[in-house]
Amino acid sequence: MGRELIMALFLSLSLLSVPFAAEARIRHYKWEVKYEYKSQDCYKKLAITINGRTPGPTIEAQVNDTVVVELKNSLLTENVAIHWHGIRQKGTPWFDGTAGVTQCPIVPGDTFVYKFVVDRPGTYLYHGHYGLQREAGLNGMIRVSLPPGESEPYTYDHDRSILLTDWYHQSTYEQATGLSSLPFDWVGEPQSLLIHGKGKFDCSTPGLKSGLCNATNPECSPYVITVIPGKTYRLRIGSLTSLAALSFEIEGHTMTVVEADGHNVEPFVVKNLFIYSGETYSVLIKADQAPTRNYWAVSKVVSRNNTTPNGLAIFNYYPNHPRRSPPTVPPVGPAWDDVTPRYAQGNSTKARQGYVIPPPQTSNRHIVMLNTQNTINGYTRWSVNNVSYNLPNTPYLIAVKDRLNHVFDQTPPPDGYDSQNYDIFSIANNTNATTSSSIYKLQFNSTVDIILQNANSMSNKTSETHPWHLHGHDFWVMGYGQGKFDINSDPKKYYNLVNPIMKNTVSVQPYGWTALRFVADNPGVWAFHCHIEAHFYLGMGVVFEEGVEMLGRYPTSITGCGDTKSYRKP
Repeated sequence: MGRELIMALFLSLSLLSVPFAAEARIRHYKWEVKYEYKSQDCYKKLAITINGRTPGPTIEAQVNDTVVVELKNSLLTENVAIHWHGIRQKGTPWFDGTAGVTQCPIVPGDTFVYKFVVDRPGTYLYHGHYGLQREAGLNGMIRVSLPPGESEPYTYDHDRSILLTDWYHQSTYEQATGLSSLPFDWVGEPQSLLIHGKGKFDCSTPGLKSGLCNATNPECSPYVITVIPGKTYRLRIGSLTSLAALSFEIEGHTMTVVEADGHNVEPFVVKNLFIYSGETYSVLIKADQAPTRNYWAVSKVVSRNNTTPNGLAIFNYYPNHPRRSPPTVPPVGPAWDDVTPRYAQGNSTKARQGYVIPPPQTSNRHIVMLNTQNTINGYTRWSVNNVSYNLPNTPYLIAVKDRLNHVFDQTPPPDGYDSQNYDIFSIANNTNATTSSSIYKLQFNSTVDIILQNANSMSNKTSETHPWHLHGHDFWVMGYGQGKFDINSDPKKYYNLVNPIMKNTVSVQPYGWTALRFVADNPGVWAFHCHIEAHFYLGMGVVFEEGVEMLGRYPTSITGCGDTKSYRKP
């Protein structure tokens, strides 16, 4: 008995020695999603809100915490789904929040519970993933911190989050109808740029209906970032624009980039940060300018010859009044069509020394994805290798798991295109596209190379910047290049096999290519698509399937549509 008592005491002391900080917590959120009238840029329109807010509440958690979001759909007339952008969903692919891929959408009046672990520190996003709901205001940020006692490889005094978006006055219903119509009706340029939900539309614009725009509405007063002179701030900057690529800068200050999509970056200094939809960056900024005044924070559209005015916020030096306008004209920002600094930023973004995750030196599969604009039976579409994507009515995750092969196309999509004969600089006769719901089946644990190849659209001398986002994974950004990718020479010339950054979203520049590599090690079905809302809506995306047979039973809450209607008992 004496020995047993000693062992029991030893075990008790061992348990007491485990630091309480290591204990994962449950972070519970109760959200109601509904339409409300908002005047974010002074113009009154319907927005999708979470608990009355857009952007929605920032989710704050520590590494290995479980996040539970109880989501009630009070939209009344439409379904909803929310994607947790950058969260890999290891072991919980059914909570990725991608309608048609990982779940049935949440119907009006229903409550759906998302439950997932945030397993890495960093800055992430969430947004609607049904129709065009992201651009209606259904978006927000996720901030995952290290456990107490652990620290980042850089220091700062305060931590702030800023979400950048663009804003249309037209409803998503009108936009979707125009995109799906003959003749094609493009969504056009956004009316405003919002900095953390606030912008300024010119209420004196001719033709506005009386009472719709109020320049003195406090709801559209500029967003204010208050700082204390001499202190260093970590600004977590995320972009969830529906169309625009952006430049972001703070007048008179430089920014040191230290994190990208949850990975530590070998620090480098920028005057303006280029950021594409779906990306997040952390920058360090020191409040080291004259403290007697405030300064402008500016977002600007790049990569499009646009009509959208710059977004403006106030970088407020305490104790100046936060509404006191800076005495200067806001910076105009970089030229919209200058790609050189954009390539330079991409090439400067490398994994920080001591935090490098080496990529596999070779890959098992090589997929080249030509981004094309096409017409199919007269309708305008976007495509990959001349195949335009259509989501099926039954989510892939359920269809693959239950072998419902009849619900989506079984012919594999192409791994490439006719690169010898395709001129990326000319308008191609892209009337030969097909629509498909087929998916790429990846061998589990294999290493996959993706080459995103940009080309001319169906407008002369127009090649757009496309941000591509991969669900369920991070990938290594192997390299960027201009012109047509050459598989024989470009990897040797441009690939970074030493310290490439890992990301979940990356851009491909006009008439250029971007190479990425990832390991198919996360059982599930995962979307990979252009993060421009209208482009994905028009078919610019693919789906990868890997290791689904290794998954346990999915929760019945993700069923109820397509061939799974009978799965739910009444």
